[in-house]
Amino acid sequence: MIVDLDPQANATSSLGVDKRTVQTSTYDALLNGEVPASSILFNERLKLSLLPSSPALAGAEVELVDEDGREFRLKTALESLDKKYDYILIDCAPSLGILTVNGLIAARDGVLVPVQCEYLALEGLGQLTQTIERVQSALFPNLKVRGVVLTMYDPRTNLSTDVVNEVNNHFPGQVFKSIVPRSIRLAEAPSYGLPISAYSPSSVGAKAYESLAKELLKGDGISTK
Repeated sequence: MIVDLDPQANATSSLGVDKRTVQTSTYDALLNGEVPASSILFNERLKLSLLPSSPALAGAEVELVDEDGREFRLKTALESLDKKYDYILIDCAPSLGILTVNGLIAARDGVLVPVQCEYLALEGLGQLTQTIERVQSALFPNLKVRGVVLTMYDPRTNLSTDVVNEVNNHFPGQVFKSIVPRSIRLAEAPSYGLPISAYSPSSVGAKAYESLAKELLKGDGISTK
């Protein structure tokens, strides 16, 4: 299952769901501390469930400010779903507010950190690292980084190579070997409401993500043959 915790609802749109039509979403899960069965959308073709985002989620930051246990709302809501899914992936916004903190605490088995091979992404990575450390010290000591994923890699530029080297230096042993390249097919896939594995399974982008998935599963001790 994909949990879209981003008010921009990119994960929702990328799976072909119009966020403007969503009736119940992660907003309801956060405010009520539970996931209504009616809010989970199932894609038969992809064999994938989605807890979508909606425009209402943008107001959750403000509405949760005075709530007790506001950082644990998503964790509590998802606990009832643990036995229903093999994996629950939480897509967080590129900001570091209460929504992202909820996502980090709910990510019981660890955090995947995507980093674009661009200079500004390095600055954002430093801020995220500080947020993770604060969450570990104050709220969730067992939070761990499963790995850093390098994306939008362009072998023709020195900048991409420099970012790869810099990230490996700062996170030794935590960077996945699989690197996702810049790809027209990857850029096109969301507009068709499909993941790259369904839109263009033979493309270099799809192969890169397949390699990444196998690498992640191997780290869990799961055979990928």
